[in-house]
Amino acid sequence: MQATEIFMALLAPEGRADPYPLYAALHELGEVVALEPGAVLVHGYEAISAVLRDPAFLVSDAARMDEVFPGWQEHPSLGMESILNLNAPEHARVRSPIARAFTHRRILGLAPAIELMTDELLANMADRGSAGSTVEFMHDFAFLLPVTVICELIGIPEADREDFRPIARDLAATIEINADLSVVAAADVAALRLRQYFAELAAQRRMRPRDDLMSALVQIADSDDGRLSDSELLGNLTLLLVAGFETTTNLLGNGLRIILQDPPAGDAVRDGSVPVAAFVEEALRYDSPVQLTSRRRGDPVEIGGVRVAAGDEVVALLGAGNRDPRRFADPDRFDPMRSAGGPLSFGAGAHFCVGAALARLEAAIAFPRLLAAFPALAGAGEPQRRAGLVLRGFETLPVTVT
Repeated sequence: MQATEIFMALLAPEGRADPYPLYAALHELGEVVALEPGAVLVHGYEAISAVLRDPAFLVSDAARMDEVFPGWQEHPSLGMESILNLNAPEHARVRSPIARAFTHRRILGLAPAIELMTDELLANMADRGSAGSTVEFMHDFAFLLPVTVICELIGIPEADREDFRPIARDLAATIEINADLSVVAAADVAALRLRQYFAELAAQRRMRPRDDLMSALVQIADSDDGRLSDSELLGNLTLLLVAGFETTTNLLGNGLRIILQDPPAGDAVRDGSVPVAAFVEEALRYDSPVQLTSRRRGDPVEIGGVRVAAGDEVVALLGAGNRDPRRFADPDRFDPMRSAGGPLSFGAGAHFCVGAALARLEAAIAFPRLLAAFPALAGAGEPQRRAGLVLRGFETLPVTVT
């Protein structure tokens, strides 16, 4: 197959459901391939890493959106001022205060609370499945754990959390490369709801500050040094909420699916013969929660022997890089004890996921407790995959726990 054929196959339902054979076909063509004029696919591990770490490669910011989507500012879901669509120097200015909430020390300090939340959710799963009834893992655990954690970190009241899943899904759909105007319309409604919600919550924190991320960012936004505007405050709170559980939810679901298909992998985590951190890293590599991202340059350059013109869309296939045989021996085999590590699932460089350590911690706490609580854990019917290519995970993953 030619590169364009492979890419079109990735966009089809069958390709989204299982992109890995298509990634293998791309690897036979090298590390980088040109599509039609204006787009380049980067799928080799080293080439992806080089692109993401090079500050000359830019994310799609306001200037880029003016070129490709005139009128985009009329859509609230596309006009959010977040670190996801900022380049230097604005990116560093906005990211810095947010990153301080995700320091190694602060993340580790969340471990006792995450352990308690995990045990409570597992107890609820045990109750639902006590008579052999089916438990829906994605909703009853994989969504609830990370959304509870990120809401606790931000300072969102418990009563408001359950409604966030459909809102977040509508917003996340806009990052899929085949999103249409109907998707954008639903996302606009979701964006306005979250913007209004966070504006009201920010007003409450201005009156009564608490020890949470919301209060800290509000204080920065209200300072005189111009580090964070009100629009940037609301945009990044929305991003943190959505990204704070979307990736981790997918990681938990993808990891459990691996265990259900390969019971010895779960047994190894359960008995400690495989460290859970190694299992989590291999799960991130083997079935990445985020499959691709994109960049562009203002000047021409060559990547892996392929010329990239100024303004070309450079599509970095993270999921393919994680299955690159040049980096990982026998890449289609799940092997948590493999020597080569460093999955690209959280990106690299200046835009490396600010919540990566938190996602890893949640998964490292969740999997051993899940496996210890339910020795007879088993699948209960065919799970339903999400339809997207960018975000890879499950809509439903039914299990039995007894």
